[in-house]
Amino acid sequence: MRTPTGDDAPTAAVEVVDMMDPRVLNDPFGTYARIREQAPLVRGRYPWGEPFWMATRYADVKAALADPDLVNNPRNVPGMDLPHLYAQGLDDADFPQRYARYLLDSVLFQDGREHTRLRKVSARAFTARRVARLRSTMAEMAAGLVQALPGRARDGSVDLLEHFAYPLSIATICEIAGVPEAERNQWRIWSSAFYTMDPALLEPAVGGMVDRLHVMIEQRRAEPTGDLLTGLVQAEGDHGERLTDVEIVALVLAFISAGNEATAQLIGNGVAALLTHPDQLALLRSRRELLPAAVQEMMRWCGPVQIAQPRFATRDLRVGGMPVRKGEQVIAVLAAAGYDPEVFPAPERFDITRTPGARRDTHVGFGSGPHYCLGAALALQEAEVAIDALLHRFPGLSLAVAASDLERQLFPGAWRLKALPLRL
Repeated sequence: MRTPTGDDAPTAAVEVVDMMDPRVLNDPFGTYARIREQAPLVRGRYPWGEPFWMATRYADVKAALADPDLVNNPRNVPGMDLPHLYAQGLDDADFPQRYARYLLDSVLFQDGREHTRLRKVSARAFTARRVARLRSTMAEMAAGLVQALPGRARDGSVDLLEHFAYPLSIATICEIAGVPEAERNQWRIWSSAFYTMDPALLEPAVGGMVDRLHVMIEQRRAEPTGDLLTGLVQAEGDHGERLTDVEIVALVLAFISAGNEATAQLIGNGVAALLTHPDQLALLRSRRELLPAAVQEMMRWCGPVQIAQPRFATRDLRVGGMPVRKGEQVIAVLAAAGYDPEVFPAPERFDITRTPGARRDTHVGFGSGPHYCLGAALALQEAEVAIDALLHRFPGLSLAVAASDLERQLFPGAWRLKALPLRL
């Protein structure tokens, strides 16, 4: 029986969820289902930092993501000196300040009018038309990678993540940003450093990308092209204001850090879902027009990003009828919202014909509200192109190991495979 939402809801959590507990890391969906029924908000914690509130019900997740009194940057909470854990981590690692600013001043840490300004101007460069124009190029890149897969096989097995999903993801980002072909292997190496959190790797990666992007910006001013970087250089706000070079570089870094890993893992998770649900795979093979709906269902059922960035309360408020004090953190659990049975009947069922609501992406896998993922359309298109290419080229595609033997990266708030070994 679900605990009611509203003034009668409990004022204390039923349990405190240790996000590093192996049981939570190995079965986050079971954990989310349990706590979703306990209370509108449940306490969670990491070994570091303060405990936080977790919103797991669909309506509460949507409300939290849209609430302007919940901000991404703790420094925007008035009258409080809250720690910025990301900034502290960079400081503790002696990360050079000249590069740290590009990470800390990212649109991901902006709120209010400043965030709106950056989103509005960058959205004029990152248009649906520009994404759509990339589809044919994306298909060519996917076809080339698919064609090379048999040569990558060892003992009849090939890792789809290493040899297809990751190369396609970073190649797409490089293509839309205008990175020259000869430099793309280096950019792939740099981009992988974002997920190691190893300062020894992150510093040269961020430094290399920052320095190169500044050179590329100057080149686009002198000789404009049709890529995203040119669009960002030329984009104007409502009053003719333009993005600074630092803002442009920070936007591209955010695009890489938020998009590369997530899109590659969406492709991997999605292919694994199809191969472990042969009825849905057969249906998709026979009705290829279901591909867009199938990718949306993958985002709901096995999306790679399970939780949103922490939000900080700028005043005392309520979420789901429960009190949140000024300065406290609220984390919207996107994956839990996608499994809310009050919105998605039989949510544990992977169903590529699931009827969406008013919007195609009724799920919140890309977030919601003002911080909705700017690259959502690109990620969806890339996953569609990737899966279409695989199904077309390999009618006998199958897992090379038992589904139970697929290993996950045990990282809190993420649903990522270590590898996806397939037989072609």
